[in-house]
Amino acid sequence: MAARDPYQVLGVARDASADELKSAYRKLARKYHPDVNPNDATAEEKFKEIGAAYAVLSDPERRERFDRFGTTDDQAGGGGAGDFFGGGQAGGAGFGDLFDMFFGNQTQGGGGRRRSGRDGEDVRADVEINYTEVLSGTSKTVRVDRMATCSGCKGSGGEGGKPPQTCATCKGSGAVSRVQNTFIGQVRTQTVCPTCSGEGVVISDACKVCRGKRVVKDSSEVKVDIPAGVEDGQMMHMPGRGSDGIGAGRAGDLYVVISVESDERFERRGQELFTIAEITFAQAALGDHIKIEGIDDEYPLEIPAGTQPGTPMKVKNAGLPPLHGGRRGDLHVQIDVEIPTKLTEAEAKLIRELAELRGEKAPRGEERGGGILGGFFGKFK
Repeated sequence: MAARDPYQVLGVARDASADELKSAYRKLARKYHPDVNPNDATAEEKFKEIGAAYAVLSDPERRERFDRFGTTDDQAGGGGAGDFFGGGQAGGAGFGDLFDMFFGNQTQGGGGRRRSGRDGEDVRADVEINYTEVLSGTSKTVRVDRMATCSGCKGSGGEGGKPPQTCATCKGSGAVSRVQNTFIGQVRTQTVCPTCSGEGVVISDACKVCRGKRVVKDSSEVKVDIPAGVEDGQMMHMPGRGSDGIGAGRAGDLYVVISVESDERFERRGQELFTIAEITFAQAALGDHIKIEGIDDEYPLEIPAGTQPGTPMKVKNAGLPPLHGGRRGDLHVQIDVEIPTKLTEAEAKLIRELAELRGEKAPRGEERGGGILGGFFGKFK
């Protein structure tokens, strides 16, 4: 299958600047990232396609080859006339696209002014919660290290807030044009302006606080509302709470990664909780009513007479809730019968008598170093 036009994949114009390409790539990458779309094969393929398209267009040489010939040397399916002139095909450029590639869309390169700025970077923060907070949801305050708009120049980059000046090289367009002789005649191409790096403006008297960078390091606190039912490793996306953009660039996003503190009393599997309840031999044999500790309360549990070690039981609605609300999971309880490790002679005598009453051969406990119950329970099972 022919590779799709990378401009179409990223949804940008053929004369898009480096910053516009990066902005489009980051927006799509965030949307289709595997961490945001777990177990979604379609999103994963889309994410790979976006990465491949950006790899072509972010490299000036590979982008130039694609602009001239409709393919790059390493682009799958490229190079054939059917892909190059295949109008209407998903992976190829139509004749109209080919005409525009060489002759169209030139007006912006000379006099059109591009958007001046750079998007802010995405940032990450980590927060830890416990099972009680998973049960009801919680609010946490996290510290976020980011780049913030400089207070000294208000983001202009100039001393005292002096605004930047239009770049004399590109006249504010952020790109410079050049004419090349090709097999079809002269072709005008565009590259990022080397003077202003594509921003369209230059700073003559740099701010002493940020040294003309327009942003400075900042550490601030952000309140995060964590819903009930979250799982360990899940991520919350907070648009616009990352580093500030420069000029017309938009702010980056904040990703809060949630870590759920382990609890030795329970094992979690989604909404279900698993625990172990230890009972005595007498409780197992005769039955009893006990209370089992849950996340938020103690729950009654009936032990039927004759309960065997390893018997599974369940307390309904004592687990954790689903992420978007609904019925809580269950608390699963595995019964563990506690076997005494030391017995008095009186206790041992009673067990022998019980064995005789049941018609069982009396355990030879003395010959096994006092392990009286070993033989008894072997037969009791």
